[in-house]
Amino acid sequence: MAVTASMVKELRERTSVGMMDCKKALVETDGNMEEAVELLRKKGLSKATKKAGRVASEGIIESYIHGGRIGVLVEVNSETDFVAKNDEFIEFARDVAMQVAAQNPQYVSREEVPVAEIEKEKEILREQALNEGKPEKIVAKMVEGRIEKYYKQVCLMEQSFIKDPDKTIQDLINEKISKIGENIKIRRFTRYEVGEGIEKKEENFAEEVAKQMQN
Repeated sequence: MAVTASMVKELRERTSVGMMDCKKALVETDGNMEEAVELLRKKGLSKATKKAGRVASEGIIESYIHGGRIGVLVEVNSETDFVAKNDEFIEFARDVAMQVAAQNPQYVSREEVPVAEIEKEKEILREQALNEGKPEKIVAKMVEGRIEKYYKQVCLMEQSFIKDPDKTIQDLINEKISKIGENIKIRRFTRYEVGEGIEKKEENFAEEVAKQMQN
């Protein structure tokens, strides 16, 4: 059964879970609304969404340095200092730091991407589509599809988790919220790479980090 936008909207209104997770649930249940609701509950996403509105002002700053070439600092917040000292929470923060080192996101979420940057990217993608000979009437849809891919590249929350590509970082957070029982937020990060901004022989250190994480 084809999953429609109205079905995704209805499921989101019933569960308060994100649009992408709602769509995935509907696809997995072949469009059965009740089964999709149950699936999201089993995954703990409904519970995680309810906790996501709570204030998370404690937490830790985790660091990761790869071979003395790439360094990352990331702030991950929890609701209490007790959870911030939890081994699983600390491991999660380290995984996030390694993700940033490997995948080099520019923003935490799509809401942080400046409108001007998105408009500029859309214009570039539009010109690319037209240069490919695509009809004007389908260019807009192509641009929107490619912008979604752009978000997945530059936004940490939408990237595939490098240790488990079937999950996004948002999926991973939802799992941790459900398991730990507190709201968790990735607030900010900073990534440094030796020689960044200096013209040099290209070496893909990010790819090297990614390979290490998969071992």
